[in-house]
Amino acid sequence: MILNSDKERFTRKFKDFSDFDTGNELYHLLPFRFRRIANNRELLVNDWGDYLLVDNGVVDKLVNRRLSKVLDAEVYHDLLANFFISEKPVPSLIDLISTRYRTKKSFLDSFTSLHIFVISLRCDHSCHYCQVSRVSADKHLYDMNEQHIIKGIEMMLMSPAQHLTMEFQGGESLLAFEKIKFAVQLAKQRAEDKNKILTFVICSNLVPLTEEILEFCKEYNILISTSLDGPSYVHNKNRHRPGKNSYELALSGIFRAREVLGEDAVSALLTTSSLSLQYPVEIVDEYFNLGFKSIFLRPISPYGFAVKNNTKNYYESEAFVEFYKKALNRIIEYNLNGHFFREDYATILLKKMVTPFPVGYVDLQSPAGMISSVIVFNYNGEIYASDESRMLAEMNDYTFRLGSLDTHEYNDIFYGSQSKAYSEALLNESLPGCSDCAYQPYCGADPVLHHATQGDMIGHRPTSVFCHRNMALFDYLFDLMQDKRMERIFRNWITGTHA
Repeated sequence: MILNSDKERFTRKFKDFSDFDTGNELYHLLPFRFRRIANNRELLVNDWGDYLLVDNGVVDKLVNRRLSKVLDAEVYHDLLANFFISEKPVPSLIDLISTRYRTKKSFLDSFTSLHIFVISLRCDHSCHYCQVSRVSADKHLYDMNEQHIIKGIEMMLMSPAQHLTMEFQGGESLLAFEKIKFAVQLAKQRAEDKNKILTFVICSNLVPLTEEILEFCKEYNILISTSLDGPSYVHNKNRHRPGKNSYELALSGIFRAREVLGEDAVSALLTTSSLSLQYPVEIVDEYFNLGFKSIFLRPISPYGFAVKNNTKNYYESEAFVEFYKKALNRIIEYNLNGHFFREDYATILLKKMVTPFPVGYVDLQSPAGMISSVIVFNYNGEIYASDESRMLAEMNDYTFRLGSLDTHEYNDIFYGSQSKAYSEALLNESLPGCSDCAYQPYCGADPVLHHATQGDMIGHRPTSVFCHRNMALFDYLFDLMQDKRMERIFRNWITGTHA
């Protein structure tokens, strides 16, 4: 409202309520978004994540109040049952709707649960896509000191979350194994005093693995996460080391760790380079033949050394989507032949699509998972809003640095002015290009990626690689789900059960 010469006049921003009164009280529209997908179908998605696939033309009839309860009885009752329309201005089951929405956002209840400790920057590899400025294996100045470990543990245990994950990264984290031992033993003791439940994860290329390390991991139930980029002719070219035997050493470490810790305690992660794009089937086969029950197909992140070697690392998002589809189709083949083998990113997307439950994957959270789900303590005591944030810092971009273990307390980090400065970019419900997207309830905001690629935390969605990739994958999954065999396979992936 604008005051002008003591007279009130209204702006043109909002129309009067009468403009929305059609005189047709048969049904009322509830909030939803829509998108046309393959096979002459329209996808409707409401704010709490329920969806319907309908024939082309249904949306037009729906919004123009031409949908008949009698002539369009089946689709009418589907829309009614799934809360796209209501026969009352306020739905009778409004409490159920609010419960579903709260459930989708329940990842916020426990606040920060993942705490990453960059225990060392030292590394014995020189991977061309490395996202941090690694240093040679003998530079002990790049290990986290005990005082920072102690302060990091103290801050971690101040989180209101009861279940906490303490993850050790590098560099190559096992080159600082004595620091990991110190951290694990201290954290476990102090967590028990506070009735916290801790999960430990070590990220490693497994080259420094010893029997002592394995026995320690067994004693403290530590999970191992390693890197495997596919067959030797891909892995060794992606992950350089003296001797050119990174693949052989990785497999040796995987088998030894499985023998001591069990198969479920060892996972592997793929990074897709330009070379990898040529071998989608071969990479999937490698994981399957090695006995893994899943594979995570992920693109290169635009940070660190990865952006300095465009020849080996740069590719258009369309190229990754094609790679992903070919790899996913190979995975589906295995499932159709009676094997349980899933793709982890698709499983995350599918869980958001077909269940009311949240996921812990921070890139697909709204509000974005930086700070509220994950925090990073760097080797030098600096604190970052996410793992990608500290990778940006290695490129001298400190936009997402929150402070230091030396000078800041818990409230300074989590509720201070720096964390509040990111608030406008955290919610995709209010971001331009996201707010009216059909996939908004399933997607995230990822302000760090957009800052890195577009120089703006909010980002420009029409040219965003994040949006292009996710929208293409959502389209493909919804297309596949129209086949009942695919829907059964996907639901098995979500529940972790065999067909």
